[in-house]
Amino acid sequence: MSEAFAVELADFVLSQLPPAVRVLEVGCGREGGVAPGLAAAGHDVLAIDPEAPEGHLYRRVTLEELDDPGPFDAVVAGRVLHHVHPLGPALEKLAALAPLLVLDEFAWNHLDEPTTAWYEREHRRLVAAGREPKGPPDLAEWRARHDDLHPYETLRAELDARYDERYVEWRPYLYRWLDGPATEALEAGLIAAGAIRPLGVRYTGLRASVPATRRSDSVEGTK
Repeated sequence: MSEAFAVELADFVLSQLPPAVRVLEVGCGREGGVAPGLAAAGHDVLAIDPEAPEGHLYRRVTLEELDDPGPFDAVVAGRVLHHVHPLGPALEKLAALAPLLVLDEFAWNHLDEPTTAWYEREHRRLVAAGREPKGPPDLAEWRARHDDLHPYETLRAELDARYDERYVEWRPYLYRWLDGPATEALEAGLIAAGAIRPLGVRYTGLRASVPATRRSDSVEGTK
């Protein structure tokens, strides 16, 4: 996660949090995620990742290994949950630890032909201009190497079994990979025009009062 994006994501997370609460960040990465920004705003933060940096805000553990019983007031995860296996038990643990979940996610399976073509064309253009995009040049090859990622619909179904949606926003994502000087605005404009699809999604959910097992039973009973 780049420093600029960490600041942007921290601003979003802060807009979703009450003042001065205890926050768990899952998957902060070696760069440290949004934990420093949240701590600077007065929150009590614990950020976890097997490759977390040194420091009092961090622990080098997986979510499965985390032994802090909480409670936390909120969990934050940036581009993490579509990687997590098994997803259901992980979300059960998060819902038990905190009532509020704030996510930044990547709907990678929404990459259609126009979106892929635009991205790869823009990648080639930036390379020809002497820039070094962070993302892969060939998205088909990237998808072949990442065939274990959860589709957005799978993630959303698991979320809906445990949380009530409070906020959702679809937004640009590929500019993070391209890292061009005006790529975010270009991507946003093409999304607004309906030319390409938005792949970034920000979500906030509140732990549901009905347990996941009972929600599943209710859904099965309506079929």
